[in-house]
Amino acid sequence: MKIGKPGVIASVTALVIALLSSPNLSVAADYPADKPIKMVVGFTAGGAADKLARPVADRMAKFLGQTIVMEYRPGVAGGIALELVARAPADGYTIHLTSQGPMTFGPSLRKANFDPVKDFTPIGMVSSGGSLIAVLPTSPAKDVKSFVALAKANPSQWSYGTSGIGGSGHLAAEQFKIETGLQIAHVPYKGGAGALTDLMGGHIPVLFSSIGSIATNVEAGQVKALAVSSLARSSLFPDVPTIAESGFPGFDSPVWFGVVAPAGLPAAITAKLVAALNATMDDAEVLKIIRQDGYEPLKMTPEQMKNAIQAELKQWADLIKKTGMKAD
Repeated sequence: MKIGKPGVIASVTALVIALLSSPNLSVAADYPADKPIKMVVGFTAGGAADKLARPVADRMAKFLGQTIVMEYRPGVAGGIALELVARAPADGYTIHLTSQGPMTFGPSLRKANFDPVKDFTPIGMVSSGGSLIAVLPTSPAKDVKSFVALAKANPSQWSYGTSGIGGSGHLAAEQFKIETGLQIAHVPYKGGAGALTDLMGGHIPVLFSSIGSIATNVEAGQVKALAVSSLARSSLFPDVPTIAESGFPGFDSPVWFGVVAPAGLPAAITAKLVAALNATMDDAEVLKIIRQDGYEPLKMTPEQMKNAIQAELKQWADLIKKTGMKAD
């Protein structure tokens, strides 16, 4: 073996020592230290996002060997949580379960204090599904075609509720209105629970809701699902047709959830979080819970997630421009 000159060896040794003593590398090597990690959720406890966040956080915590605590920051259809995470230190102790509503729809609908691409480090996707079009079992609308016909005949008597402006139900409904030519009013609520209560109380005739939020009510026969907005049927409700199958070929308005962290996350910490999420997405019990909530597991690399976010930003910006939607 050929040994270099003493001066070169000394220089290389000094460089290695400097790299090993770098704050970022030393922090990454120790991560996660004796300090809990926060999983920020942009909606209230008990909702669709929370039902997914908890099993994901629990399994990631086991992999990382550190506690993950939940932090709920509802508001602005999930936008408040994204602003919080964008400003958080890029040290791996703040991660966020987000969805396409606040991440790719909201920034085109209202002024956002964050950049969906530049201000976050993608970790990976968790699940994908659709929104349900739901009515009361006594509704004259028995399927999508009859709903459209009734709403076109008497638009003033029909309106639709959602969990809020910029949420997944709102996205699906506005896309549906363009596809069908419907002109019915939107009734936004501050969360899915209030919207569901008013549907069941007969105060609104139709609800566009995430599957997880009303799955129990559909199973109990309290509400009837006319269709799902994703291109594929839900494995939880295989008998509920898609909107595409109901006379509107190609219709697809999916709901996805994924994990992000603040921008500038050191590569070594990113790799640990990606490995933890990958292990989570290989866990049979987690996959069972995801499907029980009406979604399908969705694995993506950070790069694939970034590309998907960029593509959707354009898609929803075009929709908002076409519909003239307003945040208030």
